[in-house]
Amino acid sequence: MTAATKPVTAYIAIGSNLGDARDHVLYALRELDQLASTRLLAQSSLFRTAPIDSDGDDYINAVASVSTSLSAEELLQALLALEQTRGRERPYFNAPRTLDLDLLLYGDVVIKSDTLTVPHPRMTSRAFVLIPLLQIDPYIQIPGLGAAHQFAPAVADQAISKLA
Repeated sequence: MTAATKPVTAYIAIGSNLGDARDHVLYALRELDQLASTRLLAQSSLFRTAPIDSDGDDYINAVASVSTSLSAEELLQALLALEQTRGRERPYFNAPRTLDLDLLLYGDVVIKSDTLTVPHPRMTSRAFVLIPLLQIDPYIQIPGLGAAHQFAPAVADQAISKLA
C-alpha cells in the first residue's frame, strides 16, 4: 500500500502486562509521536484491567489518537516494529506481552485483508478499549457499527480502573 494522500486520524490501543507495564505503555505513547508522517493527537488516561481469555498479570492499557499520512498497512507495520523494540513475543494466542499495539480505527475506512481488519474486530467487546477510547472522544463513531458509546453497557462487568 502507498502512503495516504492526506492525514487520517487513527486510534491505537496500547497494552502491556509483562515487566514494567506502565513504562512500556508510556514508551509507546512517546514513540507514536515519533513515527514517520505521524503525530500524537490525544491519549487517554492509563487503566488497569484484568486479562481476558488468558492468564497473567493485570494489564496497563491506554488508547491514543494519531494523525498520520501513512497507509493503514504502513501504520500497522510501524506498530509491529514498535512492539519488537520492547521484545514482543507471540508464543501463543493471547500470551502475556511486553507491548501490544492494535490499530482500532483508521479514519472512517473499513478494511478486511489477510493482515489487517479495521475496525478492530473485538474492540466493541473490550472495556480496556472502549473506556479509554470514549475518554478521548465520547462521540466517536465506529465505521459500519455506529456510536461507540452504545457498546459500553455490554462491557460494564469487565474490571477496569483508572490509574492516578
